[in-house]
Amino acid sequence: MVRKAKTSSSTDSSRPMRPGLTPEAREGQMISLAIDLAEKQLREGTASSQVITHFLKLGSTKERLEKEILAKQKDLIEAKTKSYRSSEEMKELYEEALNAMRRYQPGGGVEDED
Repeated sequence: MVRKAKTSSSTDSSRPMRPGLTPEAREGQMISLAIDLAEKQLREGTASSQVITHFLKLGSTKERLEKEILAKQKDLIEAKTKSYRSSEEMKELYEEALNAMRRYQPGGGVEDED
């Protein structure tokens, strides 16, 4: 007698999943379950047109370009933030240097310090 092997998807669905400890972890679990279900529906040929269209859009050139643009925009924002922080640090260094020079001038510097 030949026994039929269980697929991993049937084992996963019968095993209870521990809820995520944070809202982000819980959201990740829900997304994972939704993707698993969509994959099952696509394999069985029972997926709705919305599910099929969603995954077709994900594979499109436009979607890949939009993801690339978003990644570059993120890098640009990070670079601008780094530049701003650097300029703030330079401003502080210039102020410290000016205050140090004022201390060496005759008759000044003591009352200018904060």
